[in-house]
Amino acid sequence: MQSVLEKISSAVWGTPLIMLLLGTGIFYTLKLRFIQLRLPKLLLRTKSSGRGQLKTVCMSLGASMGTGNIAGTASALAIGGAGSLLWMWVSAFFGMSLVYAENSLSARYSDSSSKGAMAYLSKGLGSRKAAGFFAFSCVLASFGMGGMAQVNTFAESLYSTVNADRFAAAAVIFLLIALIISGGAKRIGTAAQLMLPVAGIAYAAVCIPVIISNSERLPGVISDIFTQALGLRQAAGGLAGQAIAVGIRRGIFSNEAGLGSSPVLHSCAGENMQDMAVWSMLEVAADTVCCTLTALTVLCSCDTYSVADALTNMLRGGTAPFLTAVNGLFALCTVVGWYYCGETAFLHLSGNRFRKLFCLTFAAVSASGAVFGAPAVWTVSDIFNALMAFPNLLGLILLSKKVKRE
Repeated sequence: MQSVLEKISSAVWGTPLIMLLLGTGIFYTLKLRFIQLRLPKLLLRTKSSGRGQLKTVCMSLGASMGTGNIAGTASALAIGGAGSLLWMWVSAFFGMSLVYAENSLSARYSDSSSKGAMAYLSKGLGSRKAAGFFAFSCVLASFGMGGMAQVNTFAESLYSTVNADRFAAAAVIFLLIALIISGGAKRIGTAAQLMLPVAGIAYAAVCIPVIISNSERLPGVISDIFTQALGLRQAAGGLAGQAIAVGIRRGIFSNEAGLGSSPVLHSCAGENMQDMAVWSMLEVAADTVCCTLTALTVLCSCDTYSVADALTNMLRGGTAPFLTAVNGLFALCTVVGWYYCGETAFLHLSGNRFRKLFCLTFAAVSASGAVFGAPAVWTVSDIFNALMAFPNLLGLILLSKKVKRE
């Protein structure tokens, strides 16, 4: 089964989708006159609505800043080499224009009956089928990438630290997820607002000293990132193709630019949705900074592409508990944020019915990640990421004239 899933993943994440993502990002970068470079100025012009806006930003950022920033980045380095980090940067740079376009269209078309990508696909593009396909893929992606994959990464970290029973851990995780998501967007935003800063600051406070203490290796690491990414060294030439594919795929897995999840999350911002288009670019940048911290920490301090090995010299016996705690906070932020995506998509398909049933189902499927193995979960997640991207990118291309210029 795993071999079949990997073939499907390789097919949907082939050259056509990668070129479509990069091409659409480049198109919007040019159309919006390199809006990424004007982000600080645009942020100062946005209207602040206090805690409500902060909760929305934390919920959206929490959904993207998950375990992919740690385990996903390390996995990308192991498969594609140091060069994959450069392609994660490229993905993020052009992805910033994509998330701006997504959220701008969402602000134009969203209402109480239809939100995010589903709104601009059904109303702007006039295709209920495209909106329905996106919603279906989004529901499945919320179970996979947003739920099971995050819980699985946390659970494996937990099992390496303590001798916990898998089913007991799954039961506790189910109750915790259900408690948070049953409170809707308000409780999800509050939870993300509390957990995300703690996890982010704690992780940065450990990674930065590790990088500084190994600063003599930093010039060589920077050189490897560029030479391996571009295939300038004969020895790294074979890695160049893998670095591109893995770097872009893992970059998108982490920052979610082009998938259509960002406008769904920001659709709860109400009258400030157009401002959320600007804030969404900052979220992609912040997510990429976290991935870069992981990559530089690993590349500067060890040769095993293991975050645990990279942090051992500093934290020693506390490495496993620390990573378990950080993975747990990041994972929970992503799970509850992606629940809102999945719920919104599900209600679009069901006609706003069976909300409680979806809540319990999502919590149960997500918690099952504590029981099942990692390879299949991550591969399925990659597949549904791609299936979300296709209709969303189609909408972005065909509705480009509707994207508001700043």
